[in-house]
Amino acid sequence: MRTSLRSRIGATAALATAGVLLVAGPASAHVTVQPSTAAKGASDQTFSFRVPNEKDTASTTEVQVYFPADHPIPSVLADSTPGWKADITTTKLKTPIQTDDGAITDAVSAITWTGGSIAPGHYQDFTVDFGQLPSDADELDFKALQTYSDGTVVRWIQTAQAGQPEPANPAPVLRLTAAANGAGSDGTPAKGGATGAAAAPVTASGSTASSGDDSTARVLGAAGLVVGLLGVGFGFLGWRRGGSARNSE
Repeated sequence: MRTSLRSRIGATAALATAGVLLVAGPASAHVTVQPSTAAKGASDQTFSFRVPNEKDTASTTEVQVYFPADHPIPSVLADSTPGWKADITTTKLKTPIQTDDGAITDAVSAITWTGGSIAPGHYQDFTVDFGQLPSDADELDFKALQTYSDGTVVRWIQTAQAGQPEPANPAPVLRLTAAANGAGSDGTPAKGGATGAAAAPVTASGSTASSGDDSTARVLGAAGLVVGLLGVGFGFLGWRRGGSARNSE
């Protein structure tokens, strides 16, 4: 009887584990900008372009991020990333940007990171400080190219369309919102990141790629499934044991 009971508990646990693996399967990992929202017109804001390695047999060796030409950003500062070199490309503007410090005639067109390596199963944060965000846009698309050691180039350049499924290779998007209360005259929050919170931490290349709200939701969903499956399993065992007791009477 005990052997049978243990077998049933083991089977129930195995079923629950299978449910966890089903629910908590690997999420799609894309190149993203973090934080993903900021105040319009804000200046001196820090963002990270998070680049995950999605290949099992090759490392990422080059990352290029292209800045929007229709809503230019006049200046950036690239933080030092161990093992990587950042090259910032600028372009001459047809229409200068008017700022409190005068007219800006050049804007950033791209940043290219080379020299480093992102191993399979890992990601890298490339941290950049933006001089000033535009105040006449609702979102900014940063198209990116990710080059692997086997020569493959993944183009994160697709734009999401309202009411349509997310594209396979979406471009990183920074959404711009109205300046928060208490912001300065240029829309800059008093302290912290783009929305007044602390800036996203820089993570070295050895970090494992799994975090954020999506991961939390998956874990909670998996935990709920485990509890439900265990409840069903033990309820079944209780019913069988009750039936066996009645039969013995």
